Amino acid sequence: MTVDRILPTDEAHDLLDLATELADRELAPKAADHEERAEFPREVLRTLGRSGLLGLPYAEEYGGAAQPYEVYLQVLEILASRWLAVAEAISVHTLSCFPLAEYGTAQQRKLLPDLIGGELLGAYCLSEPQGGSDAAHLTTRAVPEGEEYIVSGTKAWITHAHVADFYNIFCRTGGAGARGISCLLADRNMPGIEPQLAERTMGLHASPVAQVVFDGTRVPAERLIGGEGKGFGIAMSALDSGRLGIAACAVGLAQAALDYAVGYARERQQFGRAIVDFQGLGFLLADAATQISAARALMLAAARLRDAGRPYSIEAAKAKLFATDVAMRVTTDAVQVLGGAGYVADHPVERYMREAKVLQIVEGTNQIQRLVISRALAKG
Repeated sequence: MTVDRILPTDEAHDLLDLATELADRELAPKAADHEERAEFPREVLRTLGRSGLLGLPYAEEYGGAAQPYEVYLQVLEILASRWLAVAEAISVHTLSCFPLAEYGTAQQRKLLPDLIGGELLGAYCLSEPQGGSDAAHLTTRAVPEGEEYIVSGTKAWITHAHVADFYNIFCRTGGAGARGISCLLADRNMPGIEPQLAERTMGLHASPVAQVVFDGTRVPAERLIGGEGKGFGIAMSALDSGRLGIAACAVGLAQAALDYAVGYARERQQFGRAIVDFQGLGFLLADAATQISAARALMLAAARLRDAGRPYSIEAAKAKLFATDVAMRVTTDAVQVLGGAGYVADHPVERYMREAKVLQIVEGTNQIQRLVISRALAKG
C-alpha cells in the first residue's frame, strides 16, 4: 500500500524516492537469502552509506545530510519494510554516532566524517550480562593509567559486535551509580577487544548479536566523550533518539506484513470468493491499517518535537512502546491471515513475526517504556 506522506521539502521527497529505489533494488531481493544464511549485509550498508543514508540526521560539515529526524525516520521505515536487519543496522549506527556528534569536543568531532560516511560501522556497548535495563549499575570498569584508560568487562547483546569498526563503551570510571559512568570511543583495532560467539536468536539472523569482552583494552584518554561521570546522561539521551529509530523500524515491518497479508487475501479464494471479502478478515486488516497509521503519527509527532528542540523523551517512549506492540500484533495477525501458509518460510510473514519480537526488547524493553511514562505522569 502506498503511504501518503507530507514532507517538509522537495529534497526530502527526493530522499524518500532514493530510499525506495535502493530498498527495492538492493534490499528486497537479498533479504530472505541473507537471513537464511545468517550473513551480515556489509556491502549493502556500504552502498547505502555511499548514497548518503547512514548519516542523515547529522550536520553536513561532518559528512551527514542535515535532515530533520522526521525525514530520517521515514527513510528508516521504508528500508525496514524491505529488510528489517538493514534498517536496524542503520538505527544502531546512527545511535553509535550520537555521543561524539552531540557531546564530543571540536577536536574529537574531526573523527565524525569517517564514522558517518558509511565505510565504518558503529556498535553501542551499554548492556551487560547481568544488567540490561539497570544500566546505572553496570560493572565494566575503565582505570586511568597515564594518557590511557584500561578497560575491563563484558558487554552483552551488542549489535555489530563482530563487524563494528568503532565501539561506544559505557564504563565505570568512578563510584557506584549513574554518576560514576563515562563514555569512551574505541577503535576495532585496539588490542583487547574480543567479540564472542554470536547468540542463536529467534530472528534478525543477518544481524547477529554477541557479547564483547574488553580485556585490558587501552583507550586513549582523548577518546573520553563528555568528561568523566557524564556517560549515563549521554546514554539516556542517545536512547531517546534510538527509541524513535526502533519505532520507525517497527512501523516499516508492520506495514510490510500488512501489505503482504492484504495481497494474499485478495488472491486467496475460499467458498467461491476472495477471503479479503469475509468480514472476519476484513475487519482484522482494517484494524491493522489503523494501528499502523496511529503508530506512524505518534512516531512523527515525537520526531517533530525533537526537530523543534523541545522535550521529547516521554513521547519517544510512547512511540517506541506503541509502534513495537503494533508490529508484534500486526505480524501475528498476518500469519493468521495466511493460515497454514503463514507458518512456513515460503512466505515472509513468519519471519516478520519472529523479527517483531525483538523490537519490544531493544532500546529499553516495553516494560521500561511504561515505567518511564508512568513516572512522568506521577510527577505531573
